[in-house]
Amino acid sequence: MAKTNSITEAPQHVGYDRAARKAFFTDTSICIGCKACEVACKEWNRNPQDGYELSGNSYDNTGSLGADTWRHVAFIEQSEEQITKAREEGAKLVSLGMPSVGAGGNAETTQPTQPAQLAQSVTPGDTPDFRWLMSSDVCKHCTNAGCLDVCPTGALFRTEHGTVVVQDDVCNGCGTCVAGCPFGVIERREDGGVSKRDDRTKRGEDFTVGEVAPIKNIGVAQKCTMCFDRQAIGEGPACAKTCPTTSIKYGSYDEMLATAQARVKELHAQGMTEARLYGANSEDGVGGTGSIFLLLDAPEVYGLPPDPQVPTANLPTMAKRAVFAAAGLIGAVAGAFVIGGRS
Repeated sequence: MAKTNSITEAPQHVGYDRAARKAFFTDTSICIGCKACEVACKEWNRNPQDGYELSGNSYDNTGSLGADTWRHVAFIEQSEEQITKAREEGAKLVSLGMPSVGAGGNAETTQPTQPAQLAQSVTPGDTPDFRWLMSSDVCKHCTNAGCLDVCPTGALFRTEHGTVVVQDDVCNGCGTCVAGCPFGVIERREDGGVSKRDDRTKRGEDFTVGEVAPIKNIGVAQKCTMCFDRQAIGEGPACAKTCPTTSIKYGSYDEMLATAQARVKELHAQGMTEARLYGANSEDGVGGTGSIFLLLDAPEVYGLPPDPQVPTANLPTMAKRAVFAAAGLIGAVAGAFVIGGRS
């Protein structure tokens, strides 16, 4: 059973019911890595660019989720060594249809015409010696959110949609939430230093079209809000609205969960038995998430923890042990005084 306590919230106590909760379903099996979602997210939320340095990874200069990147698309490179090891462990990897370098053929002569050829053409083949897996990561909006648990100012709050959002004007930039997130999603937007935000000056005022937009919320914790402002006017998140392949879907939690489960069943029927869901288990260490992912390999391959744990889940046990330890220490000190007085 999921670990909960007086600090972490049970799903039935967070102020929303399952019907009202909203969620993402990200199907990485149809993601093409175009990064339209990344761009749309930055455009809508006026998040600054991450720089133009080479990261050493395929088509990736944003690097990871953070204060400036709330939706991150990556090409997960799998080398021959990794593929061989996965096969030895029993994984049934299949080709994802990635482009390869080799001798081309005549389209007229290579086009399947017979029923047997047609059936074979839609069956996933063995994966080649190199392949890409697509990753489209975003804040998990955990049911039991560690960032929300540890925030000392109340800057983080749970919306009526079940999402976790930062109140920019309340956050003091202490960074406690950064350590509280088991996924490393939330970060403080830096301004070149490590000083805390010590003023209430408004940042990022409206600007003239054509000018460089000022960076807003410097020194404040930032992360995906599932476009809370768009939800308020009946619009979906910018990333889901922009995705050209419908890899990113948005809707009620129950609807997204059902869609995800049906998609996994479909892929298994096609022979892609390594397909699995991530974040859909309400009994995991964060009570399930509001961002459900379909993965084609183990979570670790995508840089995701296999069994995430909200860091505050063990607080009651730790508090009891601390009380017992303090009582023991006081007893030992008192005993020492008594014995010393008698001698």
